[in-house]
Order: sequence, then structure tokens, then C-alpha cells
Amino acid sequence: MIGVDTNIIVRLLTRDDEQPFLKAKAIFSKEQIFIADTVILETEWVLRFAYGLKPDEIRMALTKLLGLPNVHVNAPETLSSVLRLYQKGLDFADAMHLAASLRHDAFLTVDKTLIRRSKDLTRCRVKEP
Repeated sequence: MIGVDTNIIVRLLTRDDEQPFLKAKAIFSKEQIFIADTVILETEWVLRFAYGLKPDEIRMALTKLLGLPNVHVNAPETLSSVLRLYQKGLDFADAMHLAASLRHDAFLTVDKTLIRRSKDLTRCRVKEP
């Protein structure tokens, strides 16, 4: 199994440069791939800020990518929760923070937007300290 960096994933998803796209496609077609949580987080950021993709476009691209049979991640259930929370309007990083905390009683933050947007999305209460 090999790990891949954000730039490989971005080339694959955007096909913005043909040669790097073909290399990324070849890697994903023949290797068992590990994608770290940090790479997924950075990929969302790059797709949003550098490429101007909308959250639904990013979510669909990541869902397809993470659904490939040869793609492996640390915690598939957590990433599934991340994508669900992202679809419901949470910022991607906030969705990652909250999804990683779902087994806990509460997630503390001073981010009022996160508190408001996450209301009733999970059993984990998001609240101010």
C-alpha cells in the first residue's frame, strides 16, 4: 500500500494538467492507496480555494474517490460522518472536528456559527465552554 499527497489527488480530480492526471490515474488504477485525514482536509481546501469548487461538487468528488475499492483511510465511518455533516452545511474542517468527537458528550467551541449550524445534527452537543 502507498500513501498519496494532496497534489496527486487534486490532479486526479481536476484533470487540470494532462500529464500529471495520467500519472495519478495510473497510480489509482494499479495500487492500493492510503489517504491520510490531513491529505483529505487539504484536498478540500485546495479544491475550494484554488479551484473554486462548490461544497456539493467537492463532496461528490470525495465520495467517489473514497468509495474506490483500492482506497483506504484511517476511519471510514468517521469520514462518512464528515461528508454527511459537510452536506448538511458545516465547514469541512468543522465537520472533521465534530465527526471525530461524535462518541463524546460534547464538543466545546466559541465558534457561534458552528454551534448554530450543528444544532440537531448529532448526539454530540456542540456548545460554548
